[in-house]
Amino acid sequence: MGREDGSAPLFETEEFKWRTAYRLYALSVFVGICLIWFYRWNHIPETGERWVWYGLFGAEIFLGLYWILNQSVRWRPVLRYTFKERLSQRYETELPYVDIFVCTADPTIEPPLLVVNTVLSVMAYDYPSEKIAVYLSDDGGSDLTFYALLEASRYAKHWIPFCKKFNVEPRSPGAYFSSPFDPPASDSFVEEWQAVKKLYQEMESRVEATTKSGKISKEIKAEHEGFSEWNGDVTARNHQTILKILLDGSNPQNADVDGYPLPTLVYLAREKRPKHPHHFKAGAMNALLRVSSESSNGQIILNVDCDMYSNNSQAVRDALCFFMDEENGHEVAYVQSPQTFNNTTRNNFYHNELIVINGIEHPGVDGFGGPLYIGTGCFHRRRSLCGKQYSKGYKEEWRKSSAKKDESIRELEERVKGLASCTAEENTQWGKEMGLRYGCAVEDVVTGLSIQRNGWKSVYFNPPRRSFLGIGPITLEQALVQHKRWSEGNLHIVLSKYSPLFRWDGKIDIGHRMAYSIYNLWACTSIPTLYYVVVPSLCLYTGTAVFPKMSSPWFIPFVYVIVANHISGVFESFWSGQTLKGWWNVLRMIIFRRTTSYLFGFVDAFLKLSGFSKSSFVVTAKVADGEVCRRYEQEIMEFGSTSPMFVIISTLALLNLISLGGGLKTVLASSEFMAFDALGLQFLLCGVLILINIPVYEALFFRSDKGCLPSAVTLKSLVLAVLACSLGPVLVTKSIGTPSNT
Repeated sequence: MGREDGSAPLFETEEFKWRTAYRLYALSVFVGICLIWFYRWNHIPETGERWVWYGLFGAEIFLGLYWILNQSVRWRPVLRYTFKERLSQRYETELPYVDIFVCTADPTIEPPLLVVNTVLSVMAYDYPSEKIAVYLSDDGGSDLTFYALLEASRYAKHWIPFCKKFNVEPRSPGAYFSSPFDPPASDSFVEEWQAVKKLYQEMESRVEATTKSGKISKEIKAEHEGFSEWNGDVTARNHQTILKILLDGSNPQNADVDGYPLPTLVYLAREKRPKHPHHFKAGAMNALLRVSSESSNGQIILNVDCDMYSNNSQAVRDALCFFMDEENGHEVAYVQSPQTFNNTTRNNFYHNELIVINGIEHPGVDGFGGPLYIGTGCFHRRRSLCGKQYSKGYKEEWRKSSAKKDESIRELEERVKGLASCTAEENTQWGKEMGLRYGCAVEDVVTGLSIQRNGWKSVYFNPPRRSFLGIGPITLEQALVQHKRWSEGNLHIVLSKYSPLFRWDGKIDIGHRMAYSIYNLWACTSIPTLYYVVVPSLCLYTGTAVFPKMSSPWFIPFVYVIVANHISGVFESFWSGQTLKGWWNVLRMIIFRRTTSYLFGFVDAFLKLSGFSKSSFVVTAKVADGEVCRRYEQEIMEFGSTSPMFVIISTLALLNLISLGGGLKTVLASSEFMAFDALGLQFLLCGVLILINIPVYEALFFRSDKGCLPSAVTLKSLVLAVLACSLGPVLVTKSIGTPSNT
């Protein structure tokens, strides 16, 4: 695949091979959905208020339309391949400067040792060290995190040359030294491995001991003048800008133990004052953008969460294959890597690993012009992230040098501190048209959408060796709270000026809008799903049919849509590398999320829109005790709290169990097959929901460990479930009357 100038491309794009077969399948399911809609409309009960029937009709219309939206990301998914050797041959001496932003917010939830392992992993990229600048944004303003970074700057002098000399993977020392040791037949490697590991263990001990004590000793404070910034008035929410350049990549004296340059390493705690909004992670990223523009000014920016270490030393070069491609690279704004985790269980217990989303849906969005920006593991073109419009014919000049002027480190620190102050953004477009956008819980997604509205494209790249690995939630509550924030933020996008559903300006095509809307409408799936989980089961309890009889021809489209969708889901899971049990766990988590996380997200989004509550940002904990970790590894569901989400989950589980008993009583009391014939689909739905909730029943009645459901939750759930089943017969009989022609 040549070019006009005879050069070979730096990347290639390939379409999925099974697209045609999938389109035929999708067409058949669409026909089935239309038949279901027709049945529901044409068989409205002749008596009663019929609200149950109308509710099911509304739920089926929404879920059917949502299924259609989901087909957009399966219509033309693409795979990307890079050619790094061509990049090296043509541009090795012209590689751009790369600024890497690592964000942390709380030294308790995000331990400093975890942070420095991520920092060391990106400092050790297979890339010219003098062209890398790593910035740590510490929104916790913690001297413990500063101390850990100081220790990392010293250890980097040994770690980076070791990584590059022996080409080790991964380049997070914590992850590398905890993996099985399989040394090559080289005495020099073993010797150096032992020495570098010993240095790491010593650093680890010092950092953990200091973190555990909660304060910096006088001896440590004497090691660096930067500790003087932390006086008695400094708190996490009230402090001046703290900016310290710990390693200066432009200084020849800044070298590793082998005499080669080290990357630049910068600590930043932006100014925070109680009366000034700080805009959470978006504000931190924008402060880093301004500060770095006056220091290293890398044309490419990588941002990673502090718990998302680099797992692939070639990731920068992979990304540059997209940015620097002579024919198509000029329009690429960002290259997004999938969010993957190193602590996922074999069967993806809490659906932390978004296997189908990463393996099929993101490539599908990529086929329409580019994936969502998901906030971590993303390489940006600085120009596009700072709000510049894409113009046809634009070409980046990659020979650009560092922006730092001829001044000392201390002079530079003092000069740029003001760019991270509380007033730096006053009367500017930061957070509106520049940098990450404010006012949304998913600032990353809305920023990516804004960039694409500016005419840029994006690229999704998922190499065989995963680029980044993080730490996923290991309790059910953590997993649900995380999705509550995501769903709330995505719904906010639908209701904002950025809405892909309602803002039709011609800059993003229909397929791309549909793809974004899948995630923007997560919260809206809560109401129809909750209705479908509750109402058919209550109707089963009363012996009232709401689906066609099994002997009716109308039974066929219902069964076909259900079976075809689940077979498709199993196929996608297997194709993406997931087990059958993993698919079942995902199905369970989808039900749990829609009836809890998305429901709370839906309510909170409208409360904030109405001004009754304010935006907040919840940091997911990265630490847990040994018993919680053990249960997670054994795939035992972790409850252990009185969360309202657990009350809903356990109430729904008990309601379906009671409803199944009521349905069986109705069938056994009837001497004819007609009762089962009319209630067959409701038995199927209720039975599947009971199987999905087996871990809930275990936590309610059979477990005694700390991860079981508390007795208060059990009592509330029993009362609510019994109350619902007691009122169910009255409400259902009054609302639905007698269905016709079922």
